[in-house]
Amino acid sequence: MNKTRMEAFSDGVVAILITIMVLELRPPEGTTWQALKPIIPVFFAYVLSFVYIGIYWANHHHMLQLTERVNGAILWANLHLLFWLSMVPFVTAWMGEHHFEPVPTALYGIVLICAAAAYTILQRALIKEQGPGSRLASAIGPDRKGLVSLAIYLIALPIAFYRPWISDLLYALVALTWLVPDSRIEHRIREG
Repeated sequence: MNKTRMEAFSDGVVAILITIMVLELRPPEGTTWQALKPIIPVFFAYVLSFVYIGIYWANHHHMLQLTERVNGAILWANLHLLFWLSMVPFVTAWMGEHHFEPVPTALYGIVLICAAAAYTILQRALIKEQGPGSRLASAIGPDRKGLVSLAIYLIALPIAFYRPWISDLLYALVALTWLVPDSRIEHRIREG
């Protein structure tokens, strides 16, 4: 099965998610710098989520560059990932509008954990279809970076109920580690 339709569908969903998030941003009531203060948490939540969706889009794109074919299991794994990414606008709005309170911050973390797990499932389905000797399999290797990210999310989750700002910093830390597209895959793409 050709991967082009899956890529196009995924790109469309990601574009819609970013559009939904930006539409949730409301301008301040006033016209002074002080009028911006109440929307700062909403803006920061938006920026963090935009970065996360961008990271997933870029890494998804790079991973598929090393993919020759897809099957039904891969299509469903991709939909699983898109489902969790589609929850990002909701948790972003809730967390931002409630100034990073514990429960919205924890739910944001749960969505991040589920999206990371779904990405890992997709990655494994792709490797299984391409074969253990494929360029994708050798590029991913043991995926320590992915496992460390999941561990940080799991640490951040209970902390959200006591010190949500620490969880937010941990979420941002994971985003920073993934901001540059996965160098393991970039290297394999350049090799041809």
